[in-house]
Amino acid sequence: MTYHLDGAVIPIGFDVPVEPLRRAAHFTGEPGCIAEARAFAAHFLQQLRTEWCATIDERADGAVLLVVSELVTNADRHSDGPYILELEGTDTSLTVAVYDSSASLPRVFPRNPERVGRHGLEIVRALARDVRVERVPVGKCVRAVLELGAS
Repeated sequence: MTYHLDGAVIPIGFDVPVEPLRRAAHFTGEPGCIAEARAFAAHFLQQLRTEWCATIDERADGAVLLVVSELVTNADRHSDGPYILELEGTDTSLTVAVYDSSASLPRVFPRNPERVGRHGLEIVRALARDVRVERVPVGKCVRAVLELGAS
């Protein structure tokens, strides 16, 4: 709906919902892919700041990059093929989804500070509002939703 005021058109409200910003990248598993995935996510965060006017604090920025790193590293280590990083965000939240070809679902191990390794999903669960794992026709998808607003 629009109102006219002295010849000026003033839009109020939206007739259709605004779609979240979405980007995806395909990685082969070659050396350097994990760093490329983090750079892709950093660029995406900058797009959210610019296109969605998102206020992303330093902690949320670091959390997103760490979650991307952990999920992509797991896909790189545990799948037999390429993987896809999919990012979807608004001014308040960001969803990180990683698709890989392994049908094996990740396991969360009990907390153990003496254990070396296998803390990735534990870290992701600590940083994300929601973490889900689902089987897809070609393997699985691990999805984490993070809040972006200042704490």
